[in-house]
Amino acid sequence: MLNAIDYMHQSRVVHRDLKLENILIDNNLNLKIADFGFACYKNIDNLKSFRGTFTYMAPEIKEGRAYSG
Repeated sequence: MLNAIDYMHQSRVVHRDLKLENILIDNNLNLKIADFGFACYKNIDNLKSFRGTFTYMAPEIKEGRAYSG
C-alpha cells in the first residue's frame, strides 16, 4: 500500500479520499486503491479545495487552510 501511495505521489497524483472503503483486496490478497473521483493531478502542493470524506480529513482541510496533497 505504501509503495502504491509513494508511486502516486512521485507521479504528482493525490487521492484525497483514501479510506478503508476505497482499499480493495483481490483473491491473492493484493491491495487495490479505488475511487479516484476526488483525485488531483500535477498541482498538488498548495491545495485549498474541500474534498474527501469529512471524518477522514486532516485538520488543515477542515479548517480551510491550504495543504500539500
